[in-house]
Amino acid sequence: MVNTQIVEALRNNEDQLRSFFQGQIPSLWEVQPEGKWSAGQHVIHLVQSTKPLLNALRLPDFILKWRFGASNRPSRTYEEVIHRYEEKLSKVAPGVVGPFSRNMPVSPAKESDTWLDQLSKLNGKLNNATLKLSEKQMDTLLVPHPLMGKMTLREILMWNTYHTLHHVNVLQSKYQNQSK
Repeated sequence: MVNTQIVEALRNNEDQLRSFFQGQIPSLWEVQPEGKWSAGQHVIHLVQSTKPLLNALRLPDFILKWRFGASNRPSRTYEEVIHRYEEKLSKVAPGVVGPFSRNMPVSPAKESDTWLDQLSKLNGKLNNATLKLSEKQMDTLLVPHPLMGKMTLREILMWNTYHTLHHVNVLQSKYQNQSK
């Protein structure tokens, strides 16, 4: 995927997330099945996982290279990244989450628009940063992912688009019968 395709995919997946919540009863935001996240916590998790990615993209190239090295292989395709993510995810014990979402706050339904707007703003900034990256930066600079290890910027940005879609799919399958 090239930068513009990544940006478009993230916009589309965020639109799907917003559409999901527009078709639901407001209290769904707070419904928390035993041992699972509420619908709102899925959005909070997306905010929490997007912030460090945006922060990494704001770092100078030399800092990323110094901290994480440079890639010595071609970037994986979107399909390869997703397959690898799903494979790693299947090996994680239920209830185990990344470091950014361990202490998941509970959010009342009245905060839903605030969280969705915050995610939208982060995604907008992430998209702007993505469009400024060169092909070389996308395929040589590395950043760490808590589950997948070091990934090129292209790979982690493709993963991020899928991550949003993954949570949309989880929400749709969990709450498909909760519409207005």
